[in-house]
Amino acid sequence: MVPIDYVPRDALGYGFKAIELQTMSMDGVAFRSWRKRHKLSQKDAAKALGLKPRIIQYYEKGERDGKKVEIPLSVRLACYAIETGIGDFDGAESSKLKARSKKNKD
Repeated sequence: MVPIDYVPRDALGYGFKAIELQTMSMDGVAFRSWRKRHKLSQKDAAKALGLKPRIIQYYEKGERDGKKVEIPLSVRLACYAIETGIGDFDGAESSKLKARSKKNKD
């Protein structure tokens, strides 16, 4: 676990509780499995995650130009949001994903 220190009060006097994050990892095999489970092409996965399709390829391969590529926490959390049916979040409320109407290959 990676401890995060207490976040000091902001200018308005609101305090925030300290949190602890348990770091995990997702490898290329798990990422590809997630994408296939949701019947997403690499292009559709990139669009859903706000990435370029080439980045999806790097994540699935696990490397870029011979160097290891790690899937960032923000992408892993976005995958989890999609996994649980969350389509968007505005800071207060979330919206559900819309049902897919066509099947994609890849």
